[in-house]
Amino acid sequence: MPRLDPGDKAPRFTLPDQDERPVSLADFEGKPLVVYFYPADDTPGCTKEACQFNDNLQAFNRAGVAVVGISPDGAAKHTKFREKYGLKFPLLSDPGHEVMGVYGAWGEKTMYGKKSVGTIRSTFLVGPDGTVTRAWYNVRADGHAAKVLEALTGS
Repeated sequence: MPRLDPGDKAPRFTLPDQDERPVSLADFEGKPLVVYFYPADDTPGCTKEACQFNDNLQAFNRAGVAVVGISPDGAAKHTKFREKYGLKFPLLSDPGHEVMGVYGAWGEKTMYGKKSVGTIRSTFLVGPDGTVTRAWYNVRADGHAAKVLEALTGS
């Protein structure tokens, strides 16, 4: 399974958002972007992670950093999830796991001692020049948004 490291060029993507509009990595060219991959909308860990990114969204915006979440779920589930929790950032759909695969966020994982294939909760900070400046794999949902913000701001 490929893994991205700081300095690697972030793989380009174009995926539909919750409104089925295409969103591309190129749309964020010239400014930093947080891309986080999560397994499913409206599950306990994913909800906690999304809400914490949302709660910190003003701080990310002040730092000039956009946030997007990517999961295998489709537009209808994303819309319902965003509305239920008041999420203000785009959620993108990758049902075929192609983008997850090139970011190393799809593959074999172990949960509760059982091996399975699925989404590996991962986050990437992509710099204004399109290179990966930070990569986090197998993250814990709770508190992760604050760790990403801390890496950005140093506080």
